Amino acid sequence: MPELAGDWDAVAIVRLLSWAATGLGLAMWLWSWFGEKDAIQRLRFSDCGVVIVFAATLLRIAVQERSMTAIDWALAILSPLFILAALWRLSRTCRPGT
Repeated sequence: MPELAGDWDAVAIVRLLSWAATGLGLAMWLWSWFGEKDAIQRLRFSDCGVVIVFAATLLRIAVQERSMTAIDWALAILSPLFILAALWRLSRTCRPGT
């Protein structure tokens, strides 16, 4: 991790932002389990969390410097599927007229 502000490059900033997005996505997912009482809102928080976490994972895979492992390949293939499924479900659970 860079120590000085001048040592920050684009990849380090992207990694930091992707970890922040992962934290936000996990917080939304946890809120859907423990904080939200309305079933539709719970589902929407969960889906938003899934989209954010898997998008951040894809971003980290894209900027990594090591060669891809089998787990990286599995995540690179499955992440877009999870994102699309969650986005589809989000589109189906929106309020009428919005």
